[in-house]
Amino acid sequence: MEAIASDIAADTLRAKGAARAMGAAPTAVKNQALEVIARGLGESVDAILEANQADLADERAQSLSTALIDRLTLTRERIEAMAAGVLEVAALEDPVGELLETKTLENGLEMNKVRVPLGVVAVVYEARPNVTIDCAALTIKSGNSILLKGSSYAEKTNTALAEVVRAGLAESGLPQDAVVMSVGGGRESISELATQDGVVDLLIPRGGEGLKKTLEEVATVPVIFAAAGICHVYVHSDADLEMARAIAYNAKVQRPGVCNAAETLLVDSEVAAAFLPPALESLAGGGVELVGDEIARENAGDTPVGEATAEDWDTEYLDLKLAVKVVDGVEEAIEHINLHGSGHSDAIVTENAQAAELFTQGVDSAAVYVNASTRFTDGFEFGMGAEIGVSTQKLHARGPVGLRELTTTKYVVRGDGQVRG
Repeated sequence: MEAIASDIAADTLRAKGAARAMGAAPTAVKNQALEVIARGLGESVDAILEANQADLADERAQSLSTALIDRLTLTRERIEAMAAGVLEVAALEDPVGELLETKTLENGLEMNKVRVPLGVVAVVYEARPNVTIDCAALTIKSGNSILLKGSSYAEKTNTALAEVVRAGLAESGLPQDAVVMSVGGGRESISELATQDGVVDLLIPRGGEGLKKTLEEVATVPVIFAAAGICHVYVHSDADLEMARAIAYNAKVQRPGVCNAAETLLVDSEVAAAFLPPALESLAGGGVELVGDEIARENAGDTPVGEATAEDWDTEYLDLKLAVKVVDGVEEAIEHINLHGSGHSDAIVTENAQAAELFTQGVDSAAVYVNASTRFTDGFEFGMGAEIGVSTQKLHARGPVGLRELTTTKYVVRGDGQVRG
């Protein structure tokens, strides 16, 4: 697959040239393409793994954290999971053409409101190759075209994956440029991408606060920020403490380098003495570095807990590190989360229905959990087949961005000669 490294304008125009055909593509043809892509992933495992090993061996990868290395690394099992995800997307209902509203006006005009594709979607993302496949599958099924700009750390892997996708599109009679991989160019090319007015219909950056700040300053195209995940687990005074321990452990340890992993554990002062010693021992046993406020450290038992700084409450570690704070009741927990959280995913563990209701109404996040881990904020887990990102904004999408969030609406109005007086 050819990928033009230095000409963002050319890349986006290639994607735009394919968008009209994708918007008109029948569901059966889009599904066929996804099935061919899934098969192609299985047939290309060795080539993909070879490309991935080259990325991992590249000197650019040597400075990555353990969590980012985990994101970058592919295995046969992970590639099989990608292929399964593509087939899940193929099995989902096609949102394009869905009739949302219909009525006949007093003047006899028949008005229908229907779903239509956005057009050209651009995604900028870090060293996480599965995003290449997830995003491509979602845009194909939703009738869009996509420009993918992955991290330089994963350049060879992403290119190998995109080749599989483009081959599947071609075999199914769809334009290859419905998926364009743009490489090289650095931050300057990202800024250029963010100003492709009239070509790029939506830009989704999946990266840190530095990328977000850069785009906020220059973007002239619509942007949905898949922002940082400063997620919390709050253990209420009426919690089942063993349940709370298991949820806190899962939310932090199961996969720490992802945006829905917990970064802060809040514990009600009424249960701090009973909950913290075994919970912190368990977390430390899982390799978690712990920092906490004064009360948390006093109730830590034999587990070492460092002193938390003001910056810790606002940090997305994306690693095996957790900040711990003791709070006086649900209202203080809500206040802390709304002040320091990123609006991604937050959880309360409680047997008290009133406390749960206060928490779910008061916490201003895209996903709020009662007695469950924050790790479920995910397109696959939510039954979307995949996600193109998790939005912490309120317009036009919030939470996991799936097929329907990649569409907009159109009014189709039919008459028999009406004119306005």
